[in-house]
Amino acid sequence: MDRRSFFKKAGLFGLGVLASKFPVWSNSVFARDKPIHNIPEDKGISRRWLNSLYEKGEKIVYRKSKNELRYIGMPVGGLHAGTVYIGGDGRFWLWQIFNTAYDGECEGIEPKNVLWNNGKELITVRPRDGSAYIEPAIADNLRCMEQGFAISTLVNEKQVIKELRENHWDEIVFEATYPTCRITYSSADFPLDVVLIAYSPFIPLDQDNSSLPLTTIHIELQNKDDRAIDVTLTGWMENGVHTGRKDFDSVKKRSHLAEYAGSQVLLYSCDQVPDQAMQAGDYGTMAFTCMDLQAQPTTRLQEWPVKPLEIKIDRSDSVIDFSNMQVGAFTVQRTIKPKEVSQISYAISWHFNNPHPKLRQHLKEAQSGYWYGTKFSDAAAVVNYYLINREKLDRETMLWQETWNDTTLPTWFMDRTFVNIGTLATANTMRFASGRFWAWEGVGACAGTCTHVWQYGQSMGRIFPDLERNLREVTDLGVGFQPDTGAIIFRAEYEKRPAIDGQAGVILRFYRDHQMSSDHVFLERNWPKLKKAIQFVLDQDKNNDGMTDTPMENTLDAVWEGEIAWIVGLCLAAIQAAALMAKEVGDKKFQQLCLEYVRKGSENMDTKLFNGEYYIHRPDMLQGRKKLGAYNTCHIDQVYGQAWCAQVDMPRINSQEKVVSALKALWKYNFTTDVGPYIKTHLGGRPYALAGEGGMVMNTNPKNEDKAYGDHTTWQLGYFHECMSGFEHQVAAHMMAEGMVDESLVLTRMIHDRHHAARRNPFNEIECSDHYARAMASYGTFISVCGFSYHGPKGRIGFTPKVGAADFRAPFTAAKGWGTYSQRRKSEGECCCTLSLKYGELMLHEFHIGDADDLSLDKRHLVAKQNDRSIELAGLKRTSRRLVVNFKDQLLLKKGDILIIQWI
Repeated sequence: MDRRSFFKKAGLFGLGVLASKFPVWSNSVFARDKPIHNIPEDKGISRRWLNSLYEKGEKIVYRKSKNELRYIGMPVGGLHAGTVYIGGDGRFWLWQIFNTAYDGECEGIEPKNVLWNNGKELITVRPRDGSAYIEPAIADNLRCMEQGFAISTLVNEKQVIKELRENHWDEIVFEATYPTCRITYSSADFPLDVVLIAYSPFIPLDQDNSSLPLTTIHIELQNKDDRAIDVTLTGWMENGVHTGRKDFDSVKKRSHLAEYAGSQVLLYSCDQVPDQAMQAGDYGTMAFTCMDLQAQPTTRLQEWPVKPLEIKIDRSDSVIDFSNMQVGAFTVQRTIKPKEVSQISYAISWHFNNPHPKLRQHLKEAQSGYWYGTKFSDAAAVVNYYLINREKLDRETMLWQETWNDTTLPTWFMDRTFVNIGTLATANTMRFASGRFWAWEGVGACAGTCTHVWQYGQSMGRIFPDLERNLREVTDLGVGFQPDTGAIIFRAEYEKRPAIDGQAGVILRFYRDHQMSSDHVFLERNWPKLKKAIQFVLDQDKNNDGMTDTPMENTLDAVWEGEIAWIVGLCLAAIQAAALMAKEVGDKKFQQLCLEYVRKGSENMDTKLFNGEYYIHRPDMLQGRKKLGAYNTCHIDQVYGQAWCAQVDMPRINSQEKVVSALKALWKYNFTTDVGPYIKTHLGGRPYALAGEGGMVMNTNPKNEDKAYGDHTTWQLGYFHECMSGFEHQVAAHMMAEGMVDESLVLTRMIHDRHHAARRNPFNEIECSDHYARAMASYGTFISVCGFSYHGPKGRIGFTPKVGAADFRAPFTAAKGWGTYSQRRKSEGECCCTLSLKYGELMLHEFHIGDADDLSLDKRHLVAKQNDRSIELAGLKRTSRRLVVNFKDQLLLKKGDILIIQWI
C-alpha cells in the first residue's frame, strides 16, 4: 500500500458520493470538475508586518504560560539512529528506536488514523496523509519509558522536590536552536532556576561523529538566593530493551554498573531472550551515565515518586522479572554559592542493530545491520566513545550552533531554513553497515530514497555532503542504475521504472556534490556511468527540439503526456550541469552536444511554453488533453529547473523576465494568506495546510477553464489542491534568488507559522508521513539569501546577500570547513569582506562578490590579508554584476584563520 490509496479510498470517492447527492454543485463554486478559482490577488499583507520579517528579532521560544509545550518533539538523537524526541518540558518521548517503521505496517511517528472534515464531508486521514498535521502527537501520550530529573532543596525549612516537568514549575521556556535546545525552569517560590541543554553531537562535514545513537543532557542549577544552598539532583532512566513486550515470562531485565572513561555507567539489557526475539528490532542494549565523579548510582529505584534525598546507593546488579519496571538512577549532591551556577551532565545511549525484517529481505546491506553496529558493540561502547571524545564532540557541536546563529539574518528565518535537516536524525533515514545511506520519503512511508523526492532537498548536500555522494555512487549509479540504458530506477530495489524528474535531479545533485568536494576525484570516478545517465535524459526528447516529451513517471505519481514546463526546465538544467561537468573532465565533444541541447531547448521553452504570463504544459500532438496534466494552469514547479541553476551557480536556462513573471503569477494565483476558502471548494487534497493558515497551492486554474486538468482526470488531481511545504520552500528559494525578497520571506514565514508550537510540532514538516524529506528544500532559501556560490575543486567562493547587504553576516559550509562570512559597505566604493574559518580548512583561488558595480577594479584600491599577512592578487574582473578577485597563489585557510578583502 502507498500514498496513492488515500485519494482512491477517501478523497475523490467521497466527492463522487457528494456529487450524486447534491447535483446542484455541478454548477457552483463547489463543482468537482470545475470549481471557481477563489484565491484573492490582494494578499492583505500590511507593510508593518512585512517589515518585521526583515528584523533580527528575538530568540524563538515556546512557553508553558502560552500552552506551547505539548506538541514539541525535537529530534535529539544522532543521525540515522531512530527518533528520540525531547519535549517542551525537557522529558524525552517517542523513542522510535526499535526498528518498527515500515510501509503499510507502522507509518509516521504515531500510527493513527483521524477523521477530518474537509468542509463537505468527514474523511479518514492516515499518518502518511497528514493525521499528525490535523491532530499532532502529544508528548504526554507517547512516553513509553520512564525518564526524568528531580531536584530537592530546602525551602522555608521544608524539603521541596521539583521534577523537570511542566506541572512542577511556574514557567518553562523552550528555546529552539536546532541541533540544540535550551529549556529554562523557574518558580517564584523556589531558590533555583534550572537550565537544561540537550543535544546529540552534530558537526557539519563530520557525519560519523554526528551519527551516534546517543543524546546528552546538561543541567545548570542557578542559585537565585543570597545564601548558599544544598541541592540534590537525581536523574533516572528506564531499561527500555524489549519495552512493551507481553510474551517474555522467562526473560529477565538486567541493570549492571560498570566504569568507562572514569565515569560510572548503567548498562541495560535482557537475559534469557528467546532465539527468535534476538533477531527482532527491539533486541539490543541501552546505557545511562552521569559524568559527575561524585554521582551516586542506583541500579534500580524502589519507590515512587522519586525523592532524591532518600535514594540509597546500590551498585549491585539488578536482575528482575521482565514484567517489572527497572529504572536506574544517578544522584548528585551540591552546595551552590549565592548567585553561582553548577552544571551536571548526563548521557543516554542505545544500540538496536536489527533493521526491520522486511528491510532485510529487500536490501542486502540491511542484513548486516547499521553503521553504528559496526563501530560499537553495544550501548556501553557508544557511551565510552562519547566520554573519551566528549570535549571535542561537545565543543564542535556548540561551535556550530553558535556559528549558525551568529548572523544578521532574522532568527525565525534561520530556524525554519535549517530545522528540517533534523529529518536525518529520525527513523526516516538509515545508514547500513556498509555505509550505504537509505531513506523513506517520510517516516515509514514510500521506500527507496526516492529520487524524485530527495532531489528537492538542499541541506544534506551542504551540511553532510559525504552522505549525498554515497547516495550518488551506491544507489543512483549503483543498485538503482541500468547500465544498458543509463536509467536510474527511482526507488532502486523497490521499483523497476525510472522517473524523469528524479533522473534529472540526480544529475543536478551530482554537480552540487562535485562542487562540495575538495577535488575532481568524485566526478572523474563516476563520469562513465554519469554520462550514460545524462544520455538517458537526452534520449527522452523524441522530436529533437530540446524539450523532453517522453511520457514517464514523475513526483506527482502520474505519467503525463506532452511537453511540460517543469519537466523540460529541470532536464535543461540537468543537461547544462552535464555540460559543465563534461568540460571539467575534458569530454569536449559531449560538452558541445549538451550545450547545443540547452541552447535549443531554452529557446523553445521560452517561446513555446510561455503563455505571456507563466509557463505551461503543452499537450501531446496526438494524445491531446485526454490524460491528467497541468496544461494552461499555474503549476508550482513550472520554473524549477531555473531554481536549480541558482542553487549551483549556473548560467540561466530561461529568460529572467519570463521567470520573474512566472513567479509573480504563482504569487498572484497560488499564494493565499488563508487556504480555507480554497480547500473548501477544491476538494480531494490532503490536509497539509488548514483554514486560517497561509500557503502556496500546488496548481490553480486562474482562467477557470473547463476541464483544465484534462478530459479524464484521475486520483492524482487531489495533489493539485494541496500545500506541500517542500514545493513551497523551493519556490521561496527561487523567489529569493530572483530578487523577490518580500514574497520569499512571506511564503517562508507562512510555513514557519503553520508549524508554530501552539499548533503542532515545529520540528516536523509533514507530507507523505512525518519528517518528510522534500522539506529539506528549505535550506535552499538560506543559500539564496546569502547569494552563496562555491566550487571546491576550483577553489571558488562567493556571496551576493539579498537581505541587509550593507551589514551582513551569515554562516557558510564548504568541502572541508565552515565558518562565518561578513561584509560591510559604509559608502559607495567601499566594502570590507571577511571570511572567518571556524572549523576544518578552506582552499581558495578566487573570491566573488555580487552587486559590486561600484567597487573598483584597480588593485591599488583593494587590500587583501590572511590574518596579518598581505596577499598578492593576480587580478580583478567583472562578470555581470559580480566582481571576481583572483589570488596569485592558492590560499589555504585553517581553523581560526581570517581572510579580509577590503576596498578603500
